Amino acid sequence: MTEMPGSQFADATPASPSEAPTSEEEQRQQREAQSVECARQPIGVVLEIAGSGSAIALDLERLTECMADIDPSIALAGQVGSQIKIKTGDGWLLASVRNQRQDRRAENSIVANIDFLGEGMEERLTGKIHSFRRGVTRYPIPGALVYPATSEDLKQIYASDGRSAIQIGTVYPTSDIRAGMYIDAMLGKHFALLGSTGTGKSTSAALILHRICQAAPQGHILMIDPHGEYSAAFRNTGQIFDVTNLQMPYWLMNFEEHCEVLLKSSGNDLQNDRDILAKCLLAARSKNRLAETMGKITVDSPIPYLLSDLTGMIQDEMGKLDKATNTAPYMRIKTKIDELKADPRYQFMFSGMLVGDTMAEFISKIFRMPSSGKPISIIDVSGVPSDITSTVVAVLSRLVFDFAIWGRNEKTSPILLVCEEAHRYVPNEKNSDGNSVGTILSRIAKEGRKYGISLGLITQRPSDLAEGVLSQCGTIISMRLNNERDQAFVKAAMPEGARGFLDSIPALRNRECIICGEGVSIPIRVSFDNLEESKRPASEDPSFVDLWNNGGGEEDMVLRTVQRWRAQGA
Repeated sequence: MTEMPGSQFADATPASPSEAPTSEEEQRQQREAQSVECARQPIGVVLEIAGSGSAIALDLERLTECMADIDPSIALAGQVGSQIKIKTGDGWLLASVRNQRQDRRAENSIVANIDFLGEGMEERLTGKIHSFRRGVTRYPIPGALVYPATSEDLKQIYASDGRSAIQIGTVYPTSDIRAGMYIDAMLGKHFALLGSTGTGKSTSAALILHRICQAAPQGHILMIDPHGEYSAAFRNTGQIFDVTNLQMPYWLMNFEEHCEVLLKSSGNDLQNDRDILAKCLLAARSKNRLAETMGKITVDSPIPYLLSDLTGMIQDEMGKLDKATNTAPYMRIKTKIDELKADPRYQFMFSGMLVGDTMAEFISKIFRMPSSGKPISIIDVSGVPSDITSTVVAVLSRLVFDFAIWGRNEKTSPILLVCEEAHRYVPNEKNSDGNSVGTILSRIAKEGRKYGISLGLITQRPSDLAEGVLSQCGTIISMRLNNERDQAFVKAAMPEGARGFLDSIPALRNRECIICGEGVSIPIRVSFDNLEESKRPASEDPSFVDLWNNGGGEEDMVLRTVQRWRAQGA
């Protein structure tokens, strides 16, 4: 092993002057001069080199000296998650410290593993780094000296390379380096925002979407909001849709989605019911004048039809049966349709008023085309009956995909589909119930970017997501994850160079995250900006003590709640 010349490093530190500086300005200048000198002195040596990372030995005395430095980057030099630099020919190699352990063979020495981040050229006169780029073309050799990375170095590393970027926070451990994300790279290859409940995930999602809307006010963003949290955050900059104004026509559903809503049988009965529904649905669609002008249509064609026509077809088919034939399948479907028509909770979708051909109008409204200064649609599905929530999300997601496919000859604008609580809709095989929403979202994850669709997944349980969906996300924004399975799942999906950052995921504070992938130059740890009160989602945890200490008006509140409960949205 290379011997650690600890005293040699320590001796190189400048001696303190005999006279103390007289003014604050002189003191500041002296501290800056000491900081510059400290950055010029090595803190260790390279022990061994491997493809993506290597091992270094650090001098404990030098690390202790660095801790007192005014530059926060130098103060953290050598610690887990910090950046160090290694001299290579005419440039510098930047690396992140993954772990530390005491070196038993040398006193005052620490052995650490590092992950290479990238390399930059050195300015001859100043020694500063410039032209930083990802990846490594020239490796150092064992015995090469290791230096602390300064805030000036990090500014060069994290500086935007000229591409369109949004600023979302501050790079850790600095207080003034802004963290940017490249919009085109982030949206072009999908992104995922992960974090346990209570880490500030919803507020961070709102912050990112607000920044995207500011950068692209003519954008087209569709967000599925299962808890009604984001309506408060986007009431001024977005269009809010819920069961009171969504007015989603039932005939937009394809055959699979019809089956999910109308058929509740299983086994052989289910196949029998599907055959009956397919025949009657095609006949009901064919009665529309649109179908006559189009020639041949399929059971999936989004052609308007009357629910009364569908039940009429079922009645006719039932009338053709022999007396001995079982009429139960027909009655099952007819009864279900009658229930949906009569139940006020389903009126947003199964109202008799939704028969007109409003497809183009509905798509323009939901996709914000034109955006009219409100580029984001929040689809609040919290009021949708739970048995058809997945189907509603499936229809909306499929409309995004089909619109992109059929519009590929046009100059259509890209669409960003953001899915909160994504593990509900794209579950892994263990939790899958075979719903069409999982199929369509998985397809968007795999093929969407070819057609200009970007997918944003937000979840607190990444391990419950379908296999492969997370790996399709080019940018991963990970906040604190408390569950070990989730941590392991995210580590498997992240690139090799980010492993040092990933180890700090359980130790992140609220509103802090690790970002890696296409959206950033190199993996970074970021402290998110504070969002204005008016732009925050309604996801604050209630204060039990405050609420339980304020009484009064409970009887009226209970009566109003019971009234709304009974009305069920009628």
